[in-house]
Amino acid sequence: MKIDFKKLVVSLTLPFLAGFIGSYFTTPSIPTWYASLNKPKFNPPNWLFGPVWTILYILMGISFYIIWNKQTTKDRSNAFSYYLAQLILNSLWSIVFFGFKEVGLALVVITILWFLILKTIFFFEDLDKTSSNLLIPYILWVSFATILNFSIYILN
Repeated sequence: MKIDFKKLVVSLTLPFLAGFIGSYFTTPSIPTWYASLNKPKFNPPNWLFGPVWTILYILMGISFYIIWNKQTTKDRSNAFSYYLAQLILNSLWSIVFFGFKEVGLALVVITILWFLILKTIFFFEDLDKTSSNLLIPYILWVSFATILNFSIYILN
């Protein structure tokens, strides 16, 4: 298979752009507001989030690249729509949680995000099993993040 480097760069840029937008709101709140919150014992150390998200964004980008190279169909269009919607919610969660400091509303956003990721996985699976499998670590991490968000909501 010949690699289309332009598509690959765009595919990788999209999730990193979502991450950059989210980090713009996250980074200033980590040492201040977030540090002041009560957190559960299973809260990971702050340094872990960057490497985990970097890996997840790479997997998401490769997954999208695989789908982008499939024949244009209604299913592919639906897959694109769900993929882009979940990217928007990915950024929105950081904006709501860290930017607005609305832990409860962020829990709603991340729950919707989880369902959009699941739907994206199903659409991707219909087009390419490998592309959907690449999203499994993402939904697992967001599942953990949802439990973490819920715990922080309860504790605060």
